[in-house]
Formats: sequence, structure tokens, C-alpha cells
Amino acid sequence: MSAAKIADAYDEVADGLARWRRLDRLFAGRYRRRQFGRADGRVLDVACGTGRNFRYLRAADAVVGVDVSDGVLSHAREELARLGLDGTARRMDAQALDFDDDNFDTVVSSFSTCTFPEPRTALEEMARVCKPDGRVLLLEHGRSDVRPVAWLQDRRADAHYEKTGCRLNHEPRVTVRETSLEIERVRDRFFGLVVEIDAVPTRRTEVGRE
Repeated sequence: MSAAKIADAYDEVADGLARWRRLDRLFAGRYRRRQFGRADGRVLDVACGTGRNFRYLRAADAVVGVDVSDGVLSHAREELARLGLDGTARRMDAQALDFDDDNFDTVVSSFSTCTFPEPRTALEEMARVCKPDGRVLLLEHGRSDVRPVAWLQDRRADAHYEKTGCRLNHEPRVTVRETSLEIERVRDRFFGLVVEIDAVPTRRTEVGRE
């Protein structure tokens, strides 16, 4: 799917996604809290959706959320106001972030690389706008390490992508390793269906070797 088609798809379901916020907290809240509760400084939330990560960014000095869907962004702005966070939500393609280099202390993104038309491009953009001493924190879904579950994911992958634009059997650690980001830590949760990835721009490691 193109970014425009993905935006249209999320515009259509934006209100429903907002209504499911409590259900998301029940099932994914603990993962979001564990992965993003450490995000500090100036934080960028890429593909922020309706703002489901915002409540877990309490250590942030300021939050900027970006998404391609105007529909979800309207809910994200309401969430920022409701939580009293210092932040903004802007329409932007993750594959062409309209920010200068080295702009954010922490970049976060959740359940998103599976939907980007060019996920490696989006990850390179996250690395570019992250400060050399900053971090990129990802929370993704992935292909299960339980064989029957993985088989079912593979079987449904094509149909699921056509319907939702989401790669059901995506392997996020493989995608990240194909970019300039350097993985510092990976943690699999819930039979490998949830993957937490901590990464840093390679500029950090390059500076460390000088």
C-alpha cells in the first residue's frame, strides 16, 4: 500500500481506534510502559496514531507526534490536551520526516514498521533525526517463535496485508538490522508476537571509536 492509501484506511477507522483505547491499555499498556517509560528529553513519536503512547511518555520534556492520517491526529491532539503534555501532533510521512538532523533525544514508534510502505526508509529517517547520543525505541509485533502460530501468520499474511496494509508475519529485528541503526537490546514477549527493540544511530558508535 502507498502512504496515501494507508492514510485513507486509518482515516476511516480513526474513531473506532480511539474508542478501543482502554482495550489497548489492557493488552498492550504494560509493553508500552516498559518500552517507552524511559523516553526522555525531546521525544518524537513516529506513526503516533491516536496517541496511545503519550500516557507513557511522562519522562519527556516535550512530545511531537507525527502520522499520515488526519483522522487519527485529531484524536492524538485531544489526548495530548487531556494528559496535559507539552506537545504537538503533525501530519507527516514517516518516510520523509520534516525535521532537521539530530533533533530529538528519543524517537519512539509502536506497531508501525509492519505498515510502512518502505520500512527501512522510515527507520533511516528515525536515525537521522535522533541525536547521536539519543535512542530509538521500538515496540513491534512480529512472526511468532511458536511454529503453529507462525504457520497461521504466514497463511493469513497476504490477505491481512490486502485488507489492512499490515505485514502480519513481519520480522522487525531483521528489518532494523538492514538499516544504519545499531541494535543494543531485543526482547521477545508473548511467544515472540511482541518485540521490544532498543537501537542507537551508528553515529554514536562511530564517535565512540574516534
